[in-house]
Amino acid sequence: MSYLNYGHLRYFWAVARHGSLLKASRELHLTPQTISSQLRILEENLGENLFDRVGRRLVLTEAGRVALRFADEIFSLGQELTNTFAGRQIGHTRRLVIGVANVLPKLVAERLISPALQLDEPVRVLCREAGVDSLLAEMALNRVDVVLTDTPTPPGVKIHAFNHLLGSCGVVFVASAELMHRYQKGFPYSLHAAPFLLPTEDTTLRHSLDQWFSKHEILPKIVGEFQNSALLKAFGQTATGIFAIPSVIEDEVIRQYMVATLGRTNEITEKFYAITTEKRIRHSAIAAICNNARSGLFG
Repeated sequence: MSYLNYGHLRYFWAVARHGSLLKASRELHLTPQTISSQLRILEENLGENLFDRVGRRLVLTEAGRVALRFADEIFSLGQELTNTFAGRQIGHTRRLVIGVANVLPKLVAERLISPALQLDEPVRVLCREAGVDSLLAEMALNRVDVVLTDTPTPPGVKIHAFNHLLGSCGVVFVASAELMHRYQKGFPYSLHAAPFLLPTEDTTLRHSLDQWFSKHEILPKIVGEFQNSALLKAFGQTATGIFAIPSVIEDEVIRQYMVATLGRTNEITEKFYAITTEKRIRHSAIAAICNNARSGLFG
């Protein structure tokens, strides 16, 4: 088994930040030739070229950008470790890595996470956005502390995890003022053939909307489908189409995107979960997220 030489990684980190062997050599108090030779060893060990030379500058390759993300986190954690034992960490700041499912509306995620940053005990939050399966795999390796999502742990996922229901709410249909006035009368049947912006078919909300449309014999005109909820709302702001949001963020969406409420339904229920590897939550920041969601956000 080969092991990573962290000295070589630190040389790479310095060159990547400065884009120059000469500048990195001044920081590290080593000759450019020494750093260059150590970088070659690191590249041989990783089996990838980490830099391309463009003129006098060294530019990161795709593999180099991946390596830099790891190096940033490794040396950031190393500094935290040093500071903690040296007694310089103000308030002994705790680190919380939150996995945010990419289907979760960003405004919901922000409102869920905010209480973790308002504790008397300082908390440093690191948010990672990805698919639920990917985040759960990271959590199994102790790289993520909690996953925020709109579904419980998917069946078949081989991880010992617990689903903590944070709350639920109905759905609101919003649109630009022009579309609201055109389609509000006769809701929900007025939505037949109306232009719609929908989440992609692999999302819980899309599945629920399709069932609701079918139940009421509504066939919307699908203008666009989006994985990113913020991008969907940005198009909705331009009168491109009507879109659905969890009622819990209705006020924020109306204010931020300058849209209006067209109608609402409680026949569609959006649920939100915090998934952890602990049945009983011990981390104070995760507890704050859960408690505030249940008693405040969804209470």
